[in-house]
Amino acid sequence: MDQSISQQSSNALRGFRVQAPLVDSVSCYCKVDSGLKTVAEARKFVPGSKLCIQPDINPNAHKSKNSRRERTRVQPPLLPGLPDDLAIACLIRVPRAEHRKLRVVCKRWYRLLAGNFFYSLRKSLGMAEEWVYVFKRDRDGKISWNAFDPIHQLWQPLPPVPREYSEAVGFGCAVLSGCHLYLFGGKDRQRGSMRRVIFYSARTNKWHRAPDMLRKRHFFGSCVINNCLYVAGGECEGIHRTLRSAEVYDPNKNRWSFVQDMSTAMVPFIGVVYDGKWFVKGLGSHREVMSEAYDPESNSWSPASGGMISGWRNPSISLNGQLYALDCRDGCKLRVYDGATDSWNKFIDSKLHLGNSRVLEAAGLVPLNGKLCIIRNNMSISLVDVSSPDKQVESNPQLWENIGGRGHFRTLFTNIWSSIAGRSGLRSHIVHCQVLQA
Repeated sequence: MDQSISQQSSNALRGFRVQAPLVDSVSCYCKVDSGLKTVAEARKFVPGSKLCIQPDINPNAHKSKNSRRERTRVQPPLLPGLPDDLAIACLIRVPRAEHRKLRVVCKRWYRLLAGNFFYSLRKSLGMAEEWVYVFKRDRDGKISWNAFDPIHQLWQPLPPVPREYSEAVGFGCAVLSGCHLYLFGGKDRQRGSMRRVIFYSARTNKWHRAPDMLRKRHFFGSCVINNCLYVAGGECEGIHRTLRSAEVYDPNKNRWSFVQDMSTAMVPFIGVVYDGKWFVKGLGSHREVMSEAYDPESNSWSPASGGMISGWRNPSISLNGQLYALDCRDGCKLRVYDGATDSWNKFIDSKLHLGNSRVLEAAGLVPLNGKLCIIRNNMSISLVDVSSPDKQVESNPQLWENIGGRGHFRTLFTNIWSSIAGRSGLRSHIVHCQVLQA
């Protein structure tokens, strides 16, 4: 007894640390720090929507030939002189713009920032930050993308777009689980219509593969309902160019499955999720304009009509139960749908119109920190506070804020871009806008 106690005290004097049990990858995906190069690996490790703030502990997880050596290996602390829980409490307070620097400090920091625990803790404590991600196409058809940090009002660098989407057209873009940005489908000059699906993780700052769609398609409609990705319609090279089929991707099951076909084949050009349904408007097989609504509860499509459809414009968005759409080309005036009267008879006007040029055209409308975010082709951004719909912008100018562009704030990128675009016309235009949280 005395001998064991003396042996423990001697180990403590030597500085031995007891390593915590390894985390079971079923509950935590912190092992997704190595590049997933095969579909099999992607299927094994693609994360779902489950957040592991308190991951289950399994001491027998990740068995290997060197498990005994791993258990006895001394693991250095995250921050010298501090317990790991206090070190994590410090690291979660580092601004998101500096996370790419934290990842290169050491392997332990990289694994921490690549896992669910770190960002779930930031979200639960209200420290998660939302960035706007913008995809652009230049005159040569090349796709590039940038991320806007609204706190520091700076455009942040990102890894290159994967080669298969560097020149693709008609592809979809959506966000699942708040931090995974998916690119799917589309048409490549060499491959034609694609089924491919890839996703970018804001936590690892890397691109990964996901299971392919069931049908090749481009210029289709897509939406996210209950953290599931729905696609419908579009075109495919072959005899039946216009498609009726629809499918859904569930990240928890990591697989695609067919849902009810649309009533008629359609190439959607506008869509929005409102009141629990997915509304789409597009062109039919004979180029006629048509509209349908999909109900995920009953897995059925039905014709859509009325004042909402007739006054519906792109881009549009649903936020806090209200449906908004742009009322002018430069995005300086919004229209609001009134369900009681089935009309778009309410407006939010900034009274600061910029013009009708393609450079100043509003191409994206996304939610950002509870506000409406309007993104234009010249990369200027406006934030609109719609939390108090009865207040007028004229008497409350703080409701409409211009950032990242002319007037209130100008970044170096926006200065250069605006001067070039003003002299030589539009060099590129926005094709997709999304918001990721980390």
